[in-house]
Amino acid sequence: MLTLYFSATGNTEYIARLFSRQMGAKCLSIESDANFAQEIIAHGCIAFCYPIYGSRVPRILREFVAQHMGDLDGKKVIILVTQVAFSGDGARVFTDMLFNCAVDVIYAEHFYMPNNVSNILILRKPSEKSVKRRLVKAEEKVLAVCQDINNGIVIRRGFSRFSRILGSIQGKLWQGDSSKIGSSALSAESMSKTGVKIRKDCTACNLCVSICPMKNFANEQGSIRPKGNCMVCYRCINRCPKRAITVMVNIRPRWQYEGV
Repeated sequence: MLTLYFSATGNTEYIARLFSRQMGAKCLSIESDANFAQEIIAHGCIAFCYPIYGSRVPRILREFVAQHMGDLDGKKVIILVTQVAFSGDGARVFTDMLFNCAVDVIYAEHFYMPNNVSNILILRKPSEKSVKRRLVKAEEKVLAVCQDINNGIVIRRGFSRFSRILGSIQGKLWQGDSSKIGSSALSAESMSKTGVKIRKDCTACNLCVSICPMKNFANEQGSIRPKGNCMVCYRCINRCPKRAITVMVNIRPRWQYEGV
């Protein structure tokens, strides 16, 4: 088994690594320097782990899957997704873009994790107690998932009709057609590509340049400039030492998520 994950701020990496340890699976970030075609071909079962954005698969993972569609043909697939709140069919939509290859989804599950969206007023900073509570529940669920898989039990969370309806409402606003790798022009995801703002107190430390998964920042003559390729992962917002970056919502973060 091979686990492939994208994690913006640490929540999904936590689940991916815990699951991989329990299952004895090799675990790789899709941002790592690996021969992914070779790795996928060498493993019969691939577990994909990712955070849900607007009931949709993050753009970086959609683009990754598009590159390896042929390699995934005929594989068994496990889908593990992290979320702050109920997302509907956040795990199921992963299969929408696989219409050109045959995969067997043997398990799909959602995990509630601590909130990492730090500049939207209605989403509060998680307390230490709430973080611990969510981690305990997530760990218990990972163990249950592993036990189910080892016992041949198949569960596909988010595949019900109700889940699909709820996910569709959110997802169409965020991305549009979930079978597409790209997003519709009027979707929130598309418009947010250019929604990054850099405040004047930025010190051009280059941290955002080095950590952005989409390579969206450049240092131009001592000033940081966004390049119009944001995917709203909140990694830069939560790690900028001056809290000088905002995305989509132009409100300075009152706090920063440090991960788990």
